[in-house]
Amino acid sequence: MIKKFSFALSVMAVLLAGCHPAEHAEEHEPLKLKVSSILRQDTSLDKEYVAQIHAIRHIEIRALEKGYLEKIFVDEGQQLNQGQPMFKIMPNVYQADLQKAKAEADMSMIEYQNTKALADKNIVSSNELALSKAKLDKANAEVNVAATHLGFTNINAPFPGIMDHLEVRNGSLLDEGDLLTTLSDISKMWVYFNVPETEYLDYISSKKSQSPEKVRLKMANGQVFGQEGVVETIEADFDNKTGNIEFRATFPNPDKILRHGQTGNILMSVPYKNAMLIPQKATFEILDKVYVYVVNKEDKIEQRLITIEAELPHLYVVKSGLADSDRILIEGLRKVQNGQKIAVDFVPPEKAVSDLSLYAE
Repeated sequence: MIKKFSFALSVMAVLLAGCHPAEHAEEHEPLKLKVSSILRQDTSLDKEYVAQIHAIRHIEIRALEKGYLEKIFVDEGQQLNQGQPMFKIMPNVYQADLQKAKAEADMSMIEYQNTKALADKNIVSSNELALSKAKLDKANAEVNVAATHLGFTNINAPFPGIMDHLEVRNGSLLDEGDLLTTLSDISKMWVYFNVPETEYLDYISSKKSQSPEKVRLKMANGQVFGQEGVVETIEADFDNKTGNIEFRATFPNPDKILRHGQTGNILMSVPYKNAMLIPQKATFEILDKVYVYVVNKEDKIEQRLITIEAELPHLYVVKSGLADSDRILIEGLRKVQNGQKIAVDFVPPEKAVSDLSLYAE
């Protein structure tokens, strides 16, 4: 009986010894994970800058004479043509001044003609004729001044544009210089945006052609304006408080969508030649530093610190930390640890980029 029991134990021991190595091998079989290489290609990035939108001409319309506002010919928000009547100040006093000046000019003309007739007969001296002529010239000048003042009672649009709020009403007593309204020419728009010094230097050093730099405008609702603009001017001085310099881009505005005082974001395309691209999902952060897992020749994981130069949709442009020959882990980053060996499922970089709708587990 004892021999039978011992034999049974021996058989079980053999069986257990035969099963254990297989289970141990299964437990330590390397994970099979997707690995890709570095993608090199030309790309570009849209950098955004907060922008202020201004009409190419935006002026205040002010009264040039004192008096009561007699008529308003226009309304708020109206599109005006150049020379179109806008306001009329009561002209009575200025009409009287003009009539008085004309009468004095007529008197001076008669005196001059009489003096000239006497001078032709050598009855009066040439000096008296010159004084009479000067008096006539002064009277004619007074007529012109009076006519100008009378003309200022009619206020017309100096250029085509859209009128803003009315600051006065019919019957208002105006003083010289009082604000009546503002007028904006929005056929073209000036868009101002501030660029940091480092990006200004990059812009200047990378700009090789003399043609204006084209930019786009993202409006407040998130839509991109339908017309392209061009950078026309750069301010002379940097703002020492912010370290920025102001750019100005001009946009055509044929449909009058843009208005004076709007805001938006300028989109400036920054090219990256032969950029080193990797999927964002292949990276992870530790204390604000970005890392990837590089797979070495022995298919072991190595944690590698990298520097990001720019961020694209689902992609990073790598500035440093990787070589073109490196292979990087693109899935299962949370399942592995530094130094671990894996089974490589290699994915060409072009396919890895096309599958960027997948995220790291």
